[in-house]
Amino acid sequence: MPISALLARIRRLVPRSSDEHYDEIVRNFGVGALRPPATPMTDGELARAIAEFLKHSPSSESVATLGRRLDPTTPL
Repeated sequence: MPISALLARIRRLVPRSSDEHYDEIVRNFGVGALRPPATPMTDGELARAIAEFLKHSPSSESVATLGRRLDPTTPL
């Protein structure tokens, strides 16, 4: 799945009140810290990963946790 399509799905899951979280996700895809899932995620799986990410302030640790949820092979 192209990153743009994945980001569109994520944008629907991140409330506008949490734009800093969404911006952090976009930035980390841009610098390569986050990678798209190797296999497609269901909407439920993606929603759970994003909900977990939204519980914490955007940080390298929370991005690493999200990265492992999106792609378990990620070295983060």
